[in-house]
Amino acid sequence: METMERKQPRARRSFTAEFKAEFVELCQRGDRSIGQVARDFDLTETAVREWVRQAERDAETRGDGGLTSQERQELAVLRRENRRLREDVEILKRATAHSGGRCNSRGEPSSRRLVLEGLARLVLSLAATASRSAWLWTERSVCLGKY
Repeated sequence: METMERKQPRARRSFTAEFKAEFVELCQRGDRSIGQVARDFDLTETAVREWVRQAERDAETRGDGGLTSQERQELAVLRRENRRLREDVEILKRATAHSGGRCNSRGEPSSRRLVLEGLARLVLSLAATASRSAWLWTERSVCLGKY
């Protein structure tokens, strides 16, 4: 009985935006299919197909509801900011749990009060971030005719 050799998975490759744009142009010319272009240049068909889809979204010629490259970048920034703010809120919650909430011997506000004020500012900032995200999705949906 012969033993079957398993193919080693290909190492993940990354390509520049210019490289992808060249292949999108090749596919959009109509000379060859996406599959043929992928085979000719040893690329995966799904990768080339996704590059073409993304280029169509960016050119606003595809109405499938996918995000444009600019929207993807903005969403990534908002998610990072949201994660950072949530971490800040958790830190402040833990700090608040350790303080008593009274004034110190000099009559100044306690660290608990200061922490709570900081927490309130962070919550407001988090709400503003969420509001910007909601606006982005609503504005995008209106442009796509979903509302």
